[in-house]
Amino acid sequence: MVKSANPAASTVIFAYLVVYIVWGSTFFFIEKALHAFPPFVLGSIRFIIAGTLLMGYCWLKGYKLYIKKPVRDAATVGFLLLFVDMAAIIWSEQYISSAIVSILSAATAIWFIILDKPKWKENFSSIPTLLGLILGFLGVVMLFAEQIFGAEAAGANSDKKLTAMIVMTLGTIGWTVGSLISKYSKNSDKKKAEEETAQPKEEEDLNVMVKTAWQMVVAGTTFTLVALLNGEYKTFDFQAVPTEYWGAMIYLALMGSILAFSCYIYLLQVRPATEVSTYAYVNPIVALILVHFFTDHIVSRMQIIGLAVVLFSVLLMNWNLYRNSDLVKNYKRRRKIKKLRDMAPKSSIPRIVEVAEFGKKKEKKSKEDKNPETEQ
Repeated sequence: MVKSANPAASTVIFAYLVVYIVWGSTFFFIEKALHAFPPFVLGSIRFIIAGTLLMGYCWLKGYKLYIKKPVRDAATVGFLLLFVDMAAIIWSEQYISSAIVSILSAATAIWFIILDKPKWKENFSSIPTLLGLILGFLGVVMLFAEQIFGAEAAGANSDKKLTAMIVMTLGTIGWTVGSLISKYSKNSDKKKAEEETAQPKEEEDLNVMVKTAWQMVVAGTTFTLVALLNGEYKTFDFQAVPTEYWGAMIYLALMGSILAFSCYIYLLQVRPATEVSTYAYVNPIVALILVHFFTDHIVSRMQIIGLAVVLFSVLLMNWNLYRNSDLVKNYKRRRKIKKLRDMAPKSSIPRIVEVAEFGKKKEKKSKEDKNPETEQ
């Protein structure tokens, strides 16, 4: 994917603020909406609104809406990512703080290391990755220990809290499985096509917005079926919901599911993916702040330590990715040029800059030769 050369700085900053703050705040607004909506009704209404609006937008833009295989893949991924994981988040927030849920969500990186079998050799031979894995488990264990042995462990809902944390952990595994299926299914199809024909065959695909709309529609439909079968819709009174909780629902659908996702896709197009992935470090902090100031939950010292341990573990597990990113390489190149400038006489500085720029152009040309068919 080609990154935009000169994206507007204000637009990029706005997109980052949305991804950092809005996605981080959705944990808080889910907890708020649960005061008036049963869990599966909440998921049903949220994703039906978001999926319908996003599909309508795609239709207005003239995108193709249906190709059998991409829709089938989107349905599978939507079920695992938006139903299984979101159902775990919503259900768990009935019994545990949205701050704890957000920290457990950040620990999803653990399951990517464990379940991504094609990368086992690379992951398990990296010391930073292994250290991150151990620390990540330690952070999660700290949160579980607080619920089992902490001050609130003797409460009436202690068993439900522990169950909610287990459900939440299973939900993050569902998210990981869905993400890995999405990652490898396209590579597998391309490899199969290359084996059947002498040349690589580019299969017809749907726009990423259309696929996301299908994922939301599938999630909304599944939430609706569950809410009908377990009787939540039967006992739910739309008119009894106060306006503030409808506001939380609209926020989740429009801001959380549509605006934040659109900003995320935009950032992936104009900024390095490793830079965009930093939202995973900010979202739990935003959730923790909102819980501390706007709910009656107590943000304990153990939760803060657990968050720090988990986020540091995520950093270690992504260490090789960050170290090899263009962002870090460019930073090192600038430092090297600055050092040479300080060491060299003034007359040689233009030559140093010329050599550095030549190296940069050569590296760029090498990448283009390796990837002649870059995505526009």
